[in-house]
Amino acid sequence: MRAFIGIDFNQAVKNEFYTFQKRFKKYAQKGRWKHIDNFHITLKFLDEISVLKAEQIDNVLKELCHNTEPFNLSFRDFGFFASRNSIKTLWIGISEGIQQLVSLHKEIDKSLIPLGFPKEKRKFVPHITIAQDLVFKCDFSIIKEAIGTPNIETIHVDSLSLFKSEQVENKRIYTKISEYKLLGTNKP
Repeated sequence: MRAFIGIDFNQAVKNEFYTFQKRFKKYAQKGRWKHIDNFHITLKFLDEISVLKAEQIDNVLKELCHNTEPFNLSFRDFGFFASRNSIKTLWIGISEGIQQLVSLHKEIDKSLIPLGFPKEKRKFVPHITIAQDLVFKCDFSIIKEAIGTPNIETIHVDSLSLFKSEQVENKRIYTKISEYKLLGTNKP
């Protein structure tokens, strides 16, 4: 199965992301809009894994989360990763909680090396993807000024999840396989 490790959000927060996402649609000529149920933060993309590998990952994540304290996340501006002729990824960024996300990403990366997962080469930029492969009708600076900043509540992150990613009827579906509570109980 194709899988990734990430942070999920409750439905109220996903609704806020969706409301913000809708502001962009009138400016787009084309694009792929993330489904409301698929909003998340990816901490580590695993690609295809076996059931045995999923069990090994499960053990690693249980241990890691036992030692990781919950934290808060606040959302700020938005931006994009570009490709040649389009916006590859339109995202909402993080303001509060970046250090914790980066630290969690590094710990996951390091912990999975013994299981055969290579260390991530790209710099980790925590974000929530709201659309991909976008072509806008006007310059992004005009859109940015018209839309303003996201007004999304600060949330408390107390778990991370292992997700399965599958293509169903031409739609990407993310299903939570396991959830791991951040306990922070083994701190010195």
